[in-house]
Amino acid sequence: MLRGLAEFVMAGRRQGILATVLLGLPPVANLLAPALVALVSLRKGMTAGSLLLLWAMLPAGFWLVFFGDVFPLLVLFGVFSLAGALRSTESWQAVLLVAMGIGAAFEIYLRVQPTVLDLMFEQLQLYFQRSNVEAVPLGELRRLMPTATAAFYMTLSVILLMLGRSMQARLYNPGGFREEFHALRISRNAALPLVGLILLVNLVEGLPTAWTFYLAAPFLFAGLALAHALVAWKQASVLWLVATYVLLVFPAMMYLLIVLAMIDSWCDFRGRLPRGG
Repeated sequence: MLRGLAEFVMAGRRQGILATVLLGLPPVANLLAPALVALVSLRKGMTAGSLLLLWAMLPAGFWLVFFGDVFPLLVLFGVFSLAGALRSTESWQAVLLVAMGIGAAFEIYLRVQPTVLDLMFEQLQLYFQRSNVEAVPLGELRRLMPTATAAFYMTLSVILLMLGRSMQARLYNPGGFREEFHALRISRNAALPLVGLILLVNLVEGLPTAWTFYLAAPFLFAGLALAHALVAWKQASVLWLVATYVLLVFPAMMYLLIVLAMIDSWCDFRGRLPRGG
């Protein structure tokens, strides 16, 4: 299905515009619009991508004007920015570092326009009341919402860029995205300041510990890439990966992947694997 969609979009400018505008309207499916903008940007260049971006802004603007939902528009710009970073650097590490800035920009917007989060918080309060949930610390939840929400959309932007890159690879370089993702690793030069900042915000009183969401995100993606690479090297069952993603709902599993990725920045586990599995 995704391959057919990618072929249709890449067949011509009109097809690309039609698919992006139509998919940008329905909920959930509108997440494909940023991925299509990324696909065109990565394959045809940022000029062609920016033209498609303008058309994609129409349905995103519809969500903003009629439903007050700004996130489709923000994610659209986030994915386009990340596509530019990937096209210019050919480095997923660079993409993840830029994504941290996008997450911070999301948070700034949410703090400047608190009405967006106020509506979300009111809906959560209603849900807790209807579910008779009383043990939730609402004050703490409201305090964390700007950073947590921005971190979610930062992560979503990276995932949608990866979707666009995978569609590009299916058409023009089969297996290419798989190789790129398996090789994703945070270098020592990037890991050292990130680890230092993580320790700083968690140990120094007065600094927002929620920033850990942004600082640890590159390691989380690198940890998942390491898991994929190890499963592929061992030719193990895909169920191992399914279990890994399912277990991510538990913070302990997430912390484990992040720590493994940090260690991998210095030890390079994949570089030590014997060839051939």
